Amino acid sequence: MKHPVGLAACPSSEPKYSQESALRFETTVQRPVEAKGVGLHSGVSVSIRILPAPPSTGIVFLRTDLDNFHVPASWRYVARVSYATSLMRQGVLISTTEHLLSVFYSMGVDNAYVEIDNLEVPILDGSGSPYVELLKEAGLKSYRRRKRFLRIRRPVTVEAGSKRITILPSDRFLLTCDVFYDHPLIGKQSLDMEVTPERYAQEIAPARTFGFSYELDQMRDMGLIRGASLENAMCFDRQGMQNPEGLRFPDECCRHKALDLIGDLALIGKPLLGHVIAERAGHAMHTALVARIMSDPSLYEILSFDQLATRVAHALVS
Repeated sequence: MKHPVGLAACPSSEPKYSQESALRFETTVQRPVEAKGVGLHSGVSVSIRILPAPPSTGIVFLRTDLDNFHVPASWRYVARVSYATSLMRQGVLISTTEHLLSVFYSMGVDNAYVEIDNLEVPILDGSGSPYVELLKEAGLKSYRRRKRFLRIRRPVTVEAGSKRITILPSDRFLLTCDVFYDHPLIGKQSLDMEVTPERYAQEIAPARTFGFSYELDQMRDMGLIRGASLENAMCFDRQGMQNPEGLRFPDECCRHKALDLIGDLALIGKPLLGHVIAERAGHAMHTALVARIMSDPSLYEILSFDQLATRVAHALVS
């Protein structure tokens, strides 16, 4: 890692935003932005507005239809994790949070208020790209508050049958994701990358959520995917896919699973340093890993960028 220079020239003002300042200092959006859409599972119309928030706020949802009731985007408030990750505080629900949180996390947004006038975050086109564009429109700014990273100190694993998720110590955020679906357009897919804002925006964010036509009736009977359409999801039948435009990536399903995984890891509340290896994992396993980490402080340490950079420098010369 390069050590940023020239960031503290004017102690009386906030540092000028740059990718380097975003590594050292907490960030928020510069100006409010908004979007409208439908909830993937509820089918309800919903509007959101993303607003700047002070340092150390984190990401906080405000239900504007319920007197701005606050629901922090934290592992402490995870409620349901079957086909989406939902948060609940004192009976107030925010559903399908993973796409928006994935974008906040990967694009380096530490603090924001998200005003929302219904119970589910809008699905938009089923990917993270519309939210990436929304953040570009909002712009980002840095505070003088030092950013704190959560660095994994020893391996942690959660598994169930053939599903497994592990995190190993690392000084970077590395992601390995494997999926398998018995379908001619999917099969076994793997992704292995270091997650940076640029790579995320180009290689992960465009990947859309997906489902299978032969499961739709059962899911609707469960009260799910009432807002799903070919405009906001990939739909596979037994031999191909129903979306006329086809796939955005040959391994789009695996990339979307990576997008979901990052959104669930964002519930830690701090940038993560570790190598996450997910094998056929889903929301329940993602959030179980987060809970396991956060319940045992011996598994991690909290570092500033300067502390991390010093440690890396010492390792290089020792």
